[in-house]
Amino acid sequence: MQEKIDISILEELPKVDEAYVDLLLNKGLKLLNRKIVALDDDPTGVQTVHNVSVYTDWMEESVLRGFTEENSLFFILTNSRSFSKDKTISEHRILAKNIVKASKSTGKEFVIISRSDSTLRGHYPMETQVLKQEIEMFTNIRYDGEIIFPFFKEGGRFTIDNIHYVKENDVLVPAAQTEFANDKTFGYTSSHMGEWCEEKNQGAYKASDMVYISLEKIRALDIEYICKQLIQVKDFNKVIVNAVDYVDVKIFMIAFIKALSERKEFIFRSAAAVTKVLGGIADKPLLSRNELIGKDHKNGGIVLIGSHVMKTTRQLEELRSCSYPIEFIEFNQHRIVEELGLEKEVERVLKIAEANIGNGKTVVVYTRRERFDLDTDDKEKQLKISVQISDAVSSIIGKLNVRPDFIIAKGGITSSDVGTIALKVKRALVMGQIAPGIPVWMTGDESKFPGLPYVIFPGNVGEDSTLREIVELFIAV
Repeated sequence: MQEKIDISILEELPKVDEAYVDLLLNKGLKLLNRKIVALDDDPTGVQTVHNVSVYTDWMEESVLRGFTEENSLFFILTNSRSFSKDKTISEHRILAKNIVKASKSTGKEFVIISRSDSTLRGHYPMETQVLKQEIEMFTNIRYDGEIIFPFFKEGGRFTIDNIHYVKENDVLVPAAQTEFANDKTFGYTSSHMGEWCEEKNQGAYKASDMVYISLEKIRALDIEYICKQLIQVKDFNKVIVNAVDYVDVKIFMIAFIKALSERKEFIFRSAAAVTKVLGGIADKPLLSRNELIGKDHKNGGIVLIGSHVMKTTRQLEELRSCSYPIEFIEFNQHRIVEELGLEKEVERVLKIAEANIGNGKTVVVYTRRERFDLDTDDKEKQLKISVQISDAVSSIIGKLNVRPDFIIAKGGITSSDVGTIALKVKRALVMGQIAPGIPVWMTGDESKFPGLPYVIFPGNVGEDSTLREIVELFIAV
């Protein structure tokens, strides 16, 4: 079992000239000339970008529209983390076909980033396997490897000596020792990324055979060596990238772009840092209140909390000390065992929420903190129950007859359902981040509430005080 380590280790690595790295990266990105297609398995993947489009369907016309945008990067929100295995396979086949069609129609080559959870949950390796098979079936592309890149600084996720860590206060905890590894559907046992890949691939790829990009080579700016490592990858072998800072991502991308010029092909399975760097997205200050709320606001907002991870529960408790009046409404998902129980619970909560929002008071709707879990080891059944509960909770937004001044949704499945089903968003613009790792959409004209700031707050991101601070930013007088 790997040991926990002090966060001070992050400061002990050799420093590099980031201005020089940026110069090399910018030269590489100008030569890349590929469309970056980020397939997001929940809405939180836009945690690092701004002024980028997110499409909530993957029909031919939507994918083609993404390919014809001026931006090199666009996102497709699949929300596949809430899918069954069969649906994941079928939808990724459609995705792959429509990406290929758009590529051929526009004459643009592409790089696919399968963006997933920085704490290693999701339908892996199924998604990238299907993408590889389908794209190779309809093109001359042959994928040499898969790049595994879970680093996400804003969320405190670091990969050091091939071990993936999750920041908890001032300690880095091996990922397999966190609550995320105990996920009912997507759990795992190893923090070593090679062993994790071997576990998830059921031994089809061996940790001992995988390619590891070390921090030593990255910080030494040994780009030629890293490029050589990539060029030697074949048979869809796995490439594990270590990183603790954005400069590590940048250095790796310089080598990656050089490998592409040698006609090597890779699919990424990554967290959100890769999309920012490969998409050439510049840093932007956190969003201010004036960018989010107009002067004529009069209604309250709504905070919807579906996530059950411990961090979310602590943030909810901290929110109770908010400087402004808030109405807290518990949604009892355990009523799922009753006939029409969830439907009745939705109507009860909706009535209270509408009355308060219309009177200018912000409401917080949160699921009962005791999880409702089936007494079964069937991961598909457990996922189905989770989705049913999320559908019910998010439907509160869809049934609102009063326009809130803002919406905050906490949790991946919940925030996706709110955006795509309740708000009926087809294309959103990512405004930026309201706090590190917490993105804000501006809803489109087609949505239920056009031009509304919608905060997508991952369950596993932020400090205990972050949710309270965001709510106070919105409702400050």
